Amino acid sequence: MRYTIQVTKITAKGGALMAEQKTNVMRVLEQKKIPYTAHSYPHGDEAVDGVTVARLTGLDPAQVFKTLVTVGASKRNYVFVIPVAEELDLKKAAKAAGEKSVAMIHVSEINALTGYVRGGCSPIGMKKQFETFYHKSCLKLPTIAVSAGKIGAQAELSPDALIKITRGKTADLIV
Repeated sequence: MRYTIQVTKITAKGGALMAEQKTNVMRVLEQKKIPYTAHSYPHGDEAVDGVTVARLTGLDPAQVFKTLVTVGASKRNYVFVIPVAEELDLKKAAKAAGEKSVAMIHVSEINALTGYVRGGCSPIGMKKQFETFYHKSCLKLPTIAVSAGKIGAQAELSPDALIKITRGKTADLIV
């Protein structure tokens, strides 16, 4: 099995270069023997918008996906994974999930619900596996990148492998 670590730029305090640190997402992928490429990008303590992440990692924004967590009218949670430059259509998302409606969860709930922080939320390795939907455009791409579980890290892998590991489905989800 082949794993690739691509370091865009990682610096420690004082500017010294440090080695890539594996995240739980990377460990899960390796445990399941799923090939991936890790990308790192410079960041502060705050989340960076997805289009900037794409630019910093040298990836096409259509290939970099963001993970959004919602709650349905039934109070069940759902995960939607869409291209970073796009906006989730809540009506299409509700239809895909078989719900009357869905709403984004409050940012303060992300960590308790998923184990991740805003800007580092990945569909892989959440505290609980929620029903997950990917925008159908992912199927046209050889690889897509999602958060590797922390701000500053992305994991690029086959969309088929990602859908399989998260037991996801695809649908038209964007505005």
